[in-house]
Amino acid sequence: MNSMHEKVLLRPKGMLQILSQQEARLLSEQESPELNQLLKQCVLAVLNTGSKEDSGKALMACYPDFHINVRAKGRGLQIELLNPPEQAFVDGEMIVGLQEHLTAVIRDLVYNKNKIVDSGQFDLNDSFGITNAVFHIARNANILKPGVAPNIVVCWGGHSISVEEYKYTKHVGYELGLRNLDVCTGCGPGAMKGPMKGAVLGHGKQRYPDGRYLGITEPSIIAAEAPNAIVNELVIFPDIEKRLEAFVRIGHGIIIFPGGPGTMEELLYLLAVLLHPINKNIPFPVVLTSPAGFEDYFEEVKTFLLATIGKQAFERIQIINEDTAEVARTIKQGLTYVHEYRKATSDAYYFNWNLYIPESLQHPFEPTHENMANLDLHKEQAPYELAAQLRCAFSGIVAGNVKQEGIERVEKYGPFQLHGDPEVMQAMDRLLQKFIEQGRMKLDGNYTPCYEIVMEAGK
Repeated sequence: MNSMHEKVLLRPKGMLQILSQQEARLLSEQESPELNQLLKQCVLAVLNTGSKEDSGKALMACYPDFHINVRAKGRGLQIELLNPPEQAFVDGEMIVGLQEHLTAVIRDLVYNKNKIVDSGQFDLNDSFGITNAVFHIARNANILKPGVAPNIVVCWGGHSISVEEYKYTKHVGYELGLRNLDVCTGCGPGAMKGPMKGAVLGHGKQRYPDGRYLGITEPSIIAAEAPNAIVNELVIFPDIEKRLEAFVRIGHGIIIFPGGPGTMEELLYLLAVLLHPINKNIPFPVVLTSPAGFEDYFEEVKTFLLATIGKQAFERIQIINEDTAEVARTIKQGLTYVHEYRKATSDAYYFNWNLYIPESLQHPFEPTHENMANLDLHKEQAPYELAAQLRCAFSGIVAGNVKQEGIERVEKYGPFQLHGDPEVMQAMDRLLQKFIEQGRMKLDGNYTPCYEIVMEAGK
């Protein structure tokens, strides 16, 4: 693919104008080639917002001549783009929303490396240190708003969904918007875009001027799934675990739509947190919902959860299908309990400090073949512990499907192998087969499994 813009110079606004020369050098190919490559992948994805591609590797192959240089000049930061995608421009000017997203990428990559990873200020081997890092990243991105009653609804769901499902997510978002609720998603396409698009209309009808459309992502995801154009507050966390923690610390309730392995990873992470005994009395409304004709999706999910985690899973979640207004009412009612609890316990409205997250959920899971094969997928453990192990299994499948490093591992060593109890593995195999049949694994619909299910006899 070619670009009419061989060279584009940008000067971002706000605090990023005064990036130091040392910080700018962090992003140079000579000083830090790995970070520069990550910057290149993330920026290219941002500039391709609306693309149907969900592979960062394939996207890079489409634009082999694209480069980005970041320089600290006397008058402030200068960004140089070489051969950027033409679709990022209108009449020769870059779309403002894309400029904002590009700026957020640079802001967060620099902050995460300079202040979080390399500074020594945060003990990333300690649970509180990790939570503290999540807080500081969010605060640096200015997404923590004090004095505002709990009203952020996180929406999870697939990026590869049908037209009917997409319309349904918009209708739910519209009902949320009519109730002056803000929307936070993983910021990509599909079920991450629909609720935001619907909320825009709902907010407009209510003359709600401060609608927030928060996008929370991490580098390996943003490189494959660009933020949708509606996101007006974007923040990039260093890895998937800090991203997931940010959702439950910053959000006040969660709606889950049908999706693929990424959605199951999120649901299992949430259950691993909410089913922990320490969190038993912390209110956190969770609704699973699908449109008419797709009710069997959550029936399959329910069957899977009952066969693996057990009925305890449904003590913290409920399923409401087809009724968008009831979904929004249920979440709105749940947020009143969140408000009352936060007020009674003096917990911040903007960051859920009281929620306990097991340290095993906070450390990055690297989906190598060895780590995937060593997952403890057996029922002789607490439900929240099995949920955490299953979450890692689905995380590895996501990596093998769409993340460049995971794809390369599967290409080199073959499919990941997952070992466990026959009952657990049969339930997982059945659910994944349904995802494949429904086209929920890849946007282009052509899918070769990156995993193998191995049932252990006698377990």
